[in-house]
Amino acid sequence: MRIGVCYFPEHWPSERWETDIAQMAEAGIEYVRMAEFSWGVLEPERGAFEVEWLEQALSLIGDHGMEAILCTPTATPPKWLVDEHPDMLQAERDGTVRAFGSRRHYCFNSPTYKEETERIVTKLADHFADHPDVAGWQTDNEYGCHDTVRCYCDDCARGFRTWLAEKYDPIDELNEAWGNTFWSQQYDSFEAVDPPRHSATEHHPSRLLEYYRFSNDSVVSYNRLQADRLREANDSWFVTHNFMGRFDSLDAYSVSEDLDLVTWDSYPTGFAQDRLEEGTNPTPDQLRAGDPDQVGMDHDLYRSALDRPFWVMEQQPGDVNWPPHCPQPGEGAMRLWAHHATAHGADAVLYFRWRRCLEAQEQYHAGLRKQDGSPDRGYIDATAAGSEFETLLEGHEDATDAAGRPALEHVDAPVALLHEYDNLWALSEQPHAPDFEYWNLLNAFYGALRARGVQVDVVHPETELAEYAAVVAPALHLVTPAIAARLTDYVETGGHLLFGPRTGVKDEYNKLRPTLQPGPLTDLVGATVDQHESLPSHLETAVQDPETDTQYAFRTWAEWLEPTTATVRYTYAGDTVATDRPAVVEHAVEDGHVVYCGVWPEPELADDLITSLLERADIEHTARLPTAVRVGRRGPYAWVTNFSSESLEIDISDEQVVLGSSAVGPFDVAVVDEAVVDGLVVHVHGEAE
Repeated sequence: MRIGVCYFPEHWPSERWETDIAQMAEAGIEYVRMAEFSWGVLEPERGAFEVEWLEQALSLIGDHGMEAILCTPTATPPKWLVDEHPDMLQAERDGTVRAFGSRRHYCFNSPTYKEETERIVTKLADHFADHPDVAGWQTDNEYGCHDTVRCYCDDCARGFRTWLAEKYDPIDELNEAWGNTFWSQQYDSFEAVDPPRHSATEHHPSRLLEYYRFSNDSVVSYNRLQADRLREANDSWFVTHNFMGRFDSLDAYSVSEDLDLVTWDSYPTGFAQDRLEEGTNPTPDQLRAGDPDQVGMDHDLYRSALDRPFWVMEQQPGDVNWPPHCPQPGEGAMRLWAHHATAHGADAVLYFRWRRCLEAQEQYHAGLRKQDGSPDRGYIDATAAGSEFETLLEGHEDATDAAGRPALEHVDAPVALLHEYDNLWALSEQPHAPDFEYWNLLNAFYGALRARGVQVDVVHPETELAEYAAVVAPALHLVTPAIAARLTDYVETGGHLLFGPRTGVKDEYNKLRPTLQPGPLTDLVGATVDQHESLPSHLETAVQDPETDTQYAFRTWAEWLEPTTATVRYTYAGDTVATDRPAVVEHAVEDGHVVYCGVWPEPELADDLITSLLERADIEHTARLPTAVRVGRRGPYAWVTNFSSESLEIDISDEQVVLGSSAVGPFDVAVVDEAVVDGLVVHVHGEAE
């Protein structure tokens, strides 16, 4: 529950640094992140290190009672290094080399760049090992940004062959596992396997999945190299990395295994534009404040990656330069985002950046202060949030943050939502419908949970599930016998489980099984899938309760289920080829219960399925919240966050409000006593939503 800022002293005259840093302390800032893109300043030519400027900035930060997070500068190798070793540059699928002039242009599998990385990280870590004002380090910057996880150069080709040879032996095992008799795609040796470069049509899905896994493992190995060197220099530092929202190509769980703290970079109004479903437009409110569930799912994913509080390492401070359009955020939105993050488990929110830059690619990216140094809109919001956090934390210092300072206790989520990057990669390569998008399917279920005020952990399927009262698996496409056994054990011992469509379709090699879907989950579900179909948006699609005839809409995907031991909950409605066939089934299994939803639910159906799950699992929840309003519980508090331009009224007495009031304005927040949240009702303009 602290605020921080990202600062680039190298962009400003040194005479200005003391003023800047004094103003940071005045604003209540406690953490300052620096140096993530500064290799060219730290080492302007090989072996000529210039670190005095960074030492000076660190001393000023310490003098004002703040702490620094330093970054390894490997995201931007300098020109002299690229000129010496052009082989370190990435290659795209068609062979095009990504040249110098931007960032993230290096290859994770380049032996040369790994050596250079170890050299610069060792030099900086050893130099600052005993500096009292360095709390921790960030490795690199935004792995995967600009589609840079997957490279197709010769170093990657050699690395991929070695990786495959270690996994499969002999080559015939690979041919059998992938099914390479199709289109004569057999290999006679591992040396014959290339990366999936540009081709006439789509690549073999098993080959793609394995290349995506290999590329991700390359990032894991590269990040581990840096983390190990930092810890060797000073094992009291925390080591972190700043992930990005919904980056498809990087498995955050696997990278996080080598981190002490998970952080991510949050830009709500940008995400509302470039991460929405194709063909849809953000609402006016989303352009001003973003989508609370879109941002919230990322908060929950990164909190869950290590099952501990996370940080927002970059928080949007105002208008930004990279989305298609850059509207000014709503009044108070930068404060709202900090509270929203805290409600989801953030211990610190660092705004990017301190001051609008005068040069290069990010001149149109706001800072907390304008280019002339005067306060901008974000500065006012950040200062307010910092002051409010300080007040809320008083008397509730139940834990410590990554830097050892008092913090609020961890979020206790009763529901787990299963998410795995292998499933994302497999479904993305064969979506079987133009509007079938993995994250949006997850959000159909996640949004229904959050609309009932329930905290959610977004976890890997191999996570221990016994602590959760309910588990939701929206897109468990690839299922191994081990995962099936884990889920069966969870249900048999009293767990409540909700599956989404396309569950259990394939094995771990991205191949259909010789048995019907859901494969190894068939006994648990008590049904099989007879047929499936993908449906365009202009067709009317609905399911109905066969007893009450109540109908609910669905979209995109439909499976015709054949119950064996399960009972039918919903059948297909309307006059279609699927009419009266089972669409949703439920199955009591010893002490637990399973629901299999064979369709992509629209909001009303998703709410019906989720509320039934919550009630069956005896999970406390609110009345259904308005679309842009969310409640997050953490420790003694609950945050009611309003991402809309409408005023709200909470059915609660002012005595039960800790911060704000029962009247919540546009893009505003109220903090209330957690004990009064169950059954909480929120009205828009006095009308129950």
